[in-house]
Amino acid sequence: MPTTPDPRRPRIAVLGAGSIGCHLGGMLAAVADVTLIGRPAAMAEIERLGLTLTGPGQARREIRDLAVATDAGAAAGADWVLVTVKSNDTAAAARELADHLAPQTVVASFQNGLHNPALLRAGLPGHRVLAGMVPYNVVRTGPAAFHQGSGGQVMLENGPAAGGSGPGAALAGAARAAGLDLVLRRDMPGVQAAKLLMNLNNAVNALSGLPLRDQLGRRDYRACLALCQREGVAALRAAGVRPARIGAVPPAWMPGVLGLPDGLFRRLAGAALRIDAQARSSMWEDLERGRRTEIDTLQGEIVALAGRYGLPAPANARLIELVRDAEAAAPGTARRWGGPELLAELGRAAG
Repeated sequence: MPTTPDPRRPRIAVLGAGSIGCHLGGMLAAVADVTLIGRPAAMAEIERLGLTLTGPGQARREIRDLAVATDAGAAAGADWVLVTVKSNDTAAAARELADHLAPQTVVASFQNGLHNPALLRAGLPGHRVLAGMVPYNVVRTGPAAFHQGSGGQVMLENGPAAGGSGPGAALAGAARAAGLDLVLRRDMPGVQAAKLLMNLNNAVNALSGLPLRDQLGRRDYRACLALCQREGVAALRAAGVRPARIGAVPPAWMPGVLGLPDGLFRRLAGAALRIDAQARSSMWEDLERGRRTEIDTLQGEIVALAGRYGLPAPANARLIELVRDAEAAAPGTARRWGGPELLAELGRAAG
């Protein structure tokens, strides 16, 4: 693996190189000098084996032309730092980066939740921090191997700049040259809100224990997600936040579509089921590996927002409790909830 950067290529560091971080960094390694910064055991695997990426409609990529590190100091001198740590670790990530970033370094948050860019800006004053969004699932399939289970466009904020070219343009150009479908958006708060509504399924999927395609193909599980999304749409509306349209169905319509019979749902929302058999939510993976989940920045965000405006969110609140129970179980031993029983449980919570 190279240790001497090529001055003709941008330098990109990925802080929090788990599934999403390794996917983004691995894709960008074709056009940039990339350093993955992550857990020692995972980085040792990549250093030994190289990185393998697979995905829908893509040739298998085996990448060795990148560097690995375990300390944020490896981001020194980077043109871009992509932050992909779990939301619980964002403030700590900003503290770790603060002493190492060059003045011109641009930071991009490719994380779940609504508030990570603001947390990074607070911890990195004077640095440009952009919001980003990855719409698809990436799962670790083996040592140093990661699989993209569905499609969609990666999105990145592009604020105003001189000449009409915002600060995200350079990264977007590099991404496209590398075959990564990335588009620039000026409505990232709405994009993040829409992604939050999508990510409310993470808990449902994790508790089901099923691949995403199987879980979303069953009406009872979709009804659980619909309950959560209705509460989420109401809370966001009360806060004056309008989720952006990032898929085939407007966010406000999605709870109704989710409740359709299986056959009609497949016809009207077939894109939601164009997921390969390996795809699962990141929360499922966290529970399997005994890691803390991001439930506080998903269902927890809806419960907090609803409470601020005096609205109920019992389905989301109950899912938080169920995920906490699963976190307390030994890795791989958490209860698997069937669709009818999980729907009944959320229904009882809603009274």
